[in-house]
Amino acid sequence: MADEISTLMAKSKDKDVLLRLRNNKTVHGTLKDFDIHMNLTLDDAEDISEEKPVKLGTVLLRGDNILAVSLPKEESE
Repeated sequence: MADEISTLMAKSKDKDVLLRLRNNKTVHGTLKDFDIHMNLTLDDAEDISEEKPVKLGTVLLRGDNILAVSLPKEESE
């Protein structure tokens, strides 16, 4: 299972992802990197929890604060 998750995350590098966090925040940005603990680095991140999005820039999110990750759909060739 861990290999499948790692493969999915690797395929999603440099693509937009949507994250739901423990503090009820929703963040989206471009996935730049991740590790085995699901710590994620995002570029051009935005907090879209409120009506007006807040630009965060480049962020490192600790894996244990992430409840859900929405990855982009795989593009068919």
